[in-house]
Amino acid sequence: MEEYKNITHTFAPVWNKDSKVLVLGTFPSVKSRENNFYYGHPNNRFWKVIAALIGCEIPVTIEHKKKLLFSNNIAIWDVIESCSIKGSSDASIKNVVANDIMPLLNNSHISRIYANGTKAYELYMKYSYPYTKHDIIKLPSTSPANAVYTLNRLIESWSVIL
Repeated sequence: MEEYKNITHTFAPVWNKDSKVLVLGTFPSVKSRENNFYYGHPNNRFWKVIAALIGCEIPVTIEHKKKLLFSNNIAIWDVIESCSIKGSSDASIKNVVANDIMPLLNNSHISRIYANGTKAYELYMKYSYPYTKHDIIKLPSTSPANAVYTLNRLIESWSVIL
């Protein structure tokens, strides 16, 4: 049986002063932590969705992923700085310490925030909204655990970010 581990987020948000949209996840999966970058599980559809929306090839390297985000004014980060978690299970998250997203909001042109899934939305509303007072729009999760959503349905739902 998998045990809880206390883990701290180890990689920085991807953003710059020109960012207009912020996509927030919950916390990096085991695969993302191994790859030291966001949405690193091969079955997570985040990069497929973003590439489809923009009309380009699916980025493979971290450098290409960052370039794709920067060239489209998209920032990405996670709500959680550290927590106790079992594997990659968002449902198991406890002992949350939230990231301080105010520096991103204060030093960029971010005007819209989107949650990658219900759990990211709930965590943002509980830990971040009280001090940011910035609304967030919940999008369906790109996680492979969200099998109800086909890739085409995700692309349609996520088209609001552009």
